[in-house]
Amino acid sequence: MHQDELFRVNPDVAESGRAESATSTAPVSTATITAPAHAPLAVRMRPRSLDEVAGQQHLLSDGAPLRRLVEGATPASVLLYGPPGTGKTTLAGLVSTATGRRFVALSALSAGVKEVRGVIEEARRRRQYTTEDTVLFIDEVHRFSKTQQDALLGAVEDRTVLLVAATTENPSFSVVAPLLSRSLVLQLRPLTDDDVAGLVRRAVSDERGLAGGVDVADEAVEHLVRLAAGDARRALTALEAAAEAATATGTGRIDLATVESTVDKAAVRYDRDGDQHYDVISAFIKSIRGSDVDAALHYLARMIEAGEDPRFIARRLVVHASEDIGLADPGALQAAVAAAHTVQLIGMPEGRLALAQATVHLATAPKSNAVITAIDAALADVRSGGVGSVPPHLRDGHYTGAATLGNAQGYRYPHDTAEGVLAQQYPPDELVGRDYYHPGWHGAERTLAERVPKLRRTIRGGGR
Repeated sequence: MHQDELFRVNPDVAESGRAESATSTAPVSTATITAPAHAPLAVRMRPRSLDEVAGQQHLLSDGAPLRRLVEGATPASVLLYGPPGTGKTTLAGLVSTATGRRFVALSALSAGVKEVRGVIEEARRRRQYTTEDTVLFIDEVHRFSKTQQDALLGAVEDRTVLLVAATTENPSFSVVAPLLSRSLVLQLRPLTDDDVAGLVRRAVSDERGLAGGVDVADEAVEHLVRLAAGDARRALTALEAAAEAATATGTGRIDLATVESTVDKAAVRYDRDGDQHYDVISAFIKSIRGSDVDAALHYLARMIEAGEDPRFIARRLVVHASEDIGLADPGALQAAVAAAHTVQLIGMPEGRLALAQATVHLATAPKSNAVITAIDAALADVRSGGVGSVPPHLRDGHYTGAATLGNAQGYRYPHDTAEGVLAQQYPPDELVGRDYYHPGWHGAERTLAERVPKLRRTIRGGGR
């Protein structure tokens, strides 16, 4: 969608000379947001007031921060953070139209520091000579470099501009800290199924939309809702395509088959460079850890469908095999490594089978975190200075003069005993009796939980 179509204005009001264009600094109006008849359905149905906004009641209820901002009671810059199709651009426009401020919209895809500074200078002049405030909307602000974001700081600080920035990525990762601290971060939630269904039905009947020109079956609406996955824009785009198909065939009715023939794949909300990447992989690993094989396969499917690097998934499985399963199932690590090798050898889509096999293996395996707990405890001792000297009888004795130093003297060879285990000091004096590995009682580790204490008693000669 071209940025020009986001903020079409009423030409009658544009003549007042009070406003700003969506892509430049030429005057247009901010009083109304309208769209030409040829604009996409999603643009024509863009809400004109807060009452038409679907969802986001946690931000729009009485006294909520976004409602106060739109009503002009809170002159604070904001970062609107949320998935596509949840109303970020719409709300940005309403901030300006409802309060009568001049509105300038820039896209981080095309604007640079020069454009940002130009808007700021114009805002200063207007504020000085006309007392007119400026709302600067920046779409996809996460795509701005650090330098570009830094160029906004002074103007945001002294409120030369009221910044309304939209991003699909977590601002904590994608926005510089100084700008983050000067703005309210408002998270928009995905629309509910009821929200999307309401939008679809309104678009069918509204004069700005299809104006009742087609009839839509209930099962078609339900399918559009499923395909949208909480994205209003996607739902309306799919509806428009289905309406065109229904009109072309002369039926004037959108049924389930019509929708299925025009849209064959649901949206997958996933950004490999954003927080969704981290959220989904986190949910994937936690589902495996929690032994929910079905949830684990769901998150695996989401990553595969969204085009996540299968090698990244495989690496996480390898780590998880030792971190959360360990010796409770010694075969888990082998399965994960085999999956990683398979993905490397044959790639996708066939590699999905190896990833799924490893996922099922790990999710259904008995769990133990004894391995990671053991090595982390040992590392903590080493880092805190608990090292000590290697006992003389364990030192290397293969060089001339080693025996004179007492190295390797008195070492007892375990294989000389029938049991293969004997009493002998192995750790430095400072760490004698220090236990790191504590086997669990699940899976194969149950055997180790019984064996390890016996080994310690033998090795330590019945002592610590």
